[in-house]
Amino acid sequence: MRAMLLEKPRPAEENPLRLVELPMPEPAPGEIRIRVSACGVCHTDLHIVEGDLTLPRHPLVPGHQIVGTVDALGADVSEFRMGDRVGVPWLYSTCGECVYCRKGLENLCDRARFTGFHVDGGFAEAMVVPAAFAYALPANFSDLEAAPLLCAGVIGYRAIKLSNVRPGERLGLYGFGASAHIVIQIARHWNCEVCVFTRAESHRQLARKLGAVWTGVAGEAPPAPLDASIIFAPAGKLVPEAMRALRKGGTLALAGITMSPIPEMEYPLLYHERILRSVANSTREDVRSLLDLAAEIPVCTEIEAFQLPEANRALQNLKSSKIHGAGVLVI
Repeated sequence: MRAMLLEKPRPAEENPLRLVELPMPEPAPGEIRIRVSACGVCHTDLHIVEGDLTLPRHPLVPGHQIVGTVDALGADVSEFRMGDRVGVPWLYSTCGECVYCRKGLENLCDRARFTGFHVDGGFAEAMVVPAAFAYALPANFSDLEAAPLLCAGVIGYRAIKLSNVRPGERLGLYGFGASAHIVIQIARHWNCEVCVFTRAESHRQLARKLGAVWTGVAGEAPPAPLDASIIFAPAGKLVPEAMRALRKGGTLALAGITMSPIPEMEYPLLYHERILRSVANSTREDVRSLLDLAAEIPVCTEIEAFQLPEANRALQNLKSSKIHGAGVLVI
């Protein structure tokens, strides 16, 4: 099978992914094999490829927003049949036994494995996954439209939940890429007013198209204090700016898997019971709930498609904020 292989982390501009032929993977008991049709391109893929995250192994096939069809079943699989359309997100497996798994916090599992990080992912024509960590997809989304829901959508959904925003309140979004363009649709469905902070004029135009009541850049004051905010950009310098725009008792959620250093800030920015918290991974329930909600709204994912051999170019465009909405590889 064809795959884009990362042999050693390097800057995206150096084309670190190489098109190779790999053996077709075989599913173990409890696993399914998926013929991949589409795979979203995520900022986490960029962090993996460039070495911002310490890789547990390489060479490695990245990719964790995977859509495809089941074409082989391991022993003891009852959840799916041959030909079923399924999606695979970032969370690949958990131990089910640690204190976090027992508390319903499997996203924090001590022995969690992640797709395209611990195991080969979806920048390839096929991959295997435990059947318990794959998902049937709503019929009203095409393969390309569904792919961004599996990480951008899921992490955005967990972030908006952890932001504590309530229907009708004001929500701030810092950065407006794949995740934020889905979150704004959830927030508008909840009748929230959304303010978007982003440098790119094309991203501000998309935010206004999707219902933002105000757009600007970090440091500008929104029309009124925000009840909650989410930072998607991996820039720690945004944290004091975002805290400054929060009302008393408001929550700021940090949705990135990595971030540059957060600068020292004055205690009054945190005082009055403001909350600063991170968002880490997601649970299987997050995935199921997001897919149901996305179908109900229905969410419209803005897509820019790339062919599999163009994965390096997709990552380069993502790095330079040139992708309008979400990038997706057509496998």
